[in-house]
Amino acid sequence: MPVLSLLFHDVYAADPRESGFASEAADRYKLSAPAFDAQLQGVARVRRDTPLLVTEPGSQNASGGRSTQDPFVITLDDGGVSYYTIVADRLEALGWRGHCFVSTDAIGSRGFLDAPQIRELDARGHVIGSHTASHPSRFSACSVDRMQQEWVRSRQALEDLLGHEVTVASVPGGSYSRTVARIALDAGLKTLFTSEPITAIRDEQGCRVLGRFTIRRGDSPDTARRLVLPAPWTRWSAWASWNAKGLVKPLLGSAYARMADVVLGGSVTRAPETTAEGTHHA
Repeated sequence: MPVLSLLFHDVYAADPRESGFASEAADRYKLSAPAFDAQLQGVARVRRDTPLLVTEPGSQNASGGRSTQDPFVITLDDGGVSYYTIVADRLEALGWRGHCFVSTDAIGSRGFLDAPQIRELDARGHVIGSHTASHPSRFSACSVDRMQQEWVRSRQALEDLLGHEVTVASVPGGSYSRTVARIALDAGLKTLFTSEPITAIRDEQGCRVLGRFTIRRGDSPDTARRLVLPAPWTRWSAWASWNAKGLVKPLLGSAYARMADVVLGGSVTRAPETTAEGTHHA
């Protein structure tokens, strides 16, 4: 069965720079706390089921009898401190839990989760997953060796911190390819989230790949509510917009890659990158 995954990058109380990556590009994906509340309350008004956790028994078969509607998933990327200070409490007030994907090189840095906070969130039932180690802005353009290092280093850091297996990840910047999934699986990751706005679950040589619908600053307060309803228009619109970018990329060539570095907000650290096949960018 399809799964509707929602992606919120970060949330802030007063200033977008208080949590997560600090750049104009990153800020465009951050919601104020009231805006985040509006999105959650909109979903809660129309859904009586709780969000799916992909680590739950039976989640391989998606709904497992939970609802007649497509199950929905809540995810946040980057590992900004707001997941601990704002997000978790709001999800738990609804009886919900979410997925927190952490860029592990940033753990303990200003604006990011520290180790005790990550352990506590894990103990409270939230899924902690990898968002690579250094958050390369164009991950699918990295060499295979770099991809392997990013996944392995990040996964190992989280497992050392939590004391249990970590098998879930999300791709930074939506920069996905089949190679990305294959290397993730080789690194021990079994479920991978992308930024492609689709509900179908793909099996890439044993790695389960799920798309996500991004909620951005300036989106209508009822965007998430409309996405989790059976009516397809909002989902189709998001998919059409995402694919329109794919038509522009070949026309802009290397200029698009330079623009993507700005739009995706860079990375924790930089390293030389080489081209990989089958690339998709956010």
